[in-house]
Amino acid sequence: MRAKLLGLLLVLSPSWAFAAELDGKGLSILWAVPFAGLLLSIALGPLLFPFKWHPHYGKITFGWAAAFLLPCALLFGFGTAAGSVVHASTAEFIPFIILITALFTVAGGICLRGNLHGTPLLNTGILALGTVLASVMGTTGASMLMIRPLIRANDNRKHATHIVVFFIFLVSNAGGSLTPLGDPPLFLGFLKGVDFFWTMKHIYPETLFLCGTLLAMFFLLDSWYCRNREETLPAALDPTPDSALRLEGKANFVLLGVIVGLVLMSGLWKPGIAFNVLGTQVELQNILRDVALLLVIGCSLLITPRTAREGNDFSWGPVVEVAILFAGIFITIVPVIAMLRAGLEGQFAPIIQAVTGPDGRPIDAMYFWASGILSSFLDNAPTYLVFFNTAGGDAQVLMTTMASTLAAISCGAVFMGANSYIGNAPNLMVKAIAEERGVRMPSFFGYMAWSGVVLLPLFVVMTLLFF
Repeated sequence: MRAKLLGLLLVLSPSWAFAAELDGKGLSILWAVPFAGLLLSIALGPLLFPFKWHPHYGKITFGWAAAFLLPCALLFGFGTAAGSVVHASTAEFIPFIILITALFTVAGGICLRGNLHGTPLLNTGILALGTVLASVMGTTGASMLMIRPLIRANDNRKHATHIVVFFIFLVSNAGGSLTPLGDPPLFLGFLKGVDFFWTMKHIYPETLFLCGTLLAMFFLLDSWYCRNREETLPAALDPTPDSALRLEGKANFVLLGVIVGLVLMSGLWKPGIAFNVLGTQVELQNILRDVALLLVIGCSLLITPRTAREGNDFSWGPVVEVAILFAGIFITIVPVIAMLRAGLEGQFAPIIQAVTGPDGRPIDAMYFWASGILSSFLDNAPTYLVFFNTAGGDAQVLMTTMASTLAAISCGAVFMGANSYIGNAPNLMVKAIAEERGVRMPSFFGYMAWSGVVLLPLFVVMTLLFF
């Protein structure tokens, strides 16, 4: 662990030189290899080398970051390489990981005790509640809060796989589409200048269609299981008999409200004060937000009963892994973004041509599917960032004249992260918890069969209706 943290600090250490922006016009496609290599490592490492990946993912991440930084320093100067690190860390990585940690800590301090009988109506209600909470406390937070009570409610049933699969579809992915708090891709858009309520205003119809349809499909499927295939255990053998629900760590709901207020503050309050950090402008409101979020984390740790975190099996492992992996992602994506910003003069001209019509206008359906397919197998946050920049990277333009394109990118990145276990971080976390509690989860390709049958037809309909 110390070696991983040391590597992370070395990667993020500031330089004394001033930054020179990397020009994407003259870059070879080889500069994208560290980014692609890191994403493939994240996607395939846990599957192909599960016992080797977890002890060494920090070293692998540091290696891919160095594969970009060292040649960059040699060919373009130390200032350019250091400036890339400073910009990636101060403008994107640090705010991103502080918010993720705050939501993870606060949500991990809320424990729902007790148990109810898992009927189709109750299960649908739990999924609906988790879907709503996902946009308030993040897909990770809502998933960790709701998955254990849902499994307890159905632990007397022999067929619970479909319940967890639809939970991943809804709570771990689609439900986080309405605010920057909901899913990491949208928070990256917020950091790039997208208004806090933009997604709520512009992709509410798509979210309502997808989530409403999935909830209706789940209710019908769960009802069919109860009528035709369900073999429940006798009441005396129920592992967790029905009991009244109660919450531990309720004070964390107040802290959750504070987090929402702080993010809103940083988006609405513009004092016009900024500090230059080696060529990167850091605005006062963002500094205050991040410092206050750190205080929220400390407060949550102080006021939450230990039994509440024990009930959630809380540990820092997941957030440490996210921090290390995303440190590498934000660094190795620098040349990719530079080449995308070069437009038709850069190495990614074929991608830009594929999502652009003959008249020069963006093809929204192509943006939806391109961002979605990549989000299915790569992490959806950097995928969103790639296509955000492919569409020009100007938040004001994307929110107005290109609003439909930004909506397509946002929907593709958030919704299609549910297509595979590796599309979004909560997917694998929910799978692991379900298997630990005795639910027989589908394999990697078995899960994709579920998503292919349930989700892909809905995405086709969404394309015809909205894009």
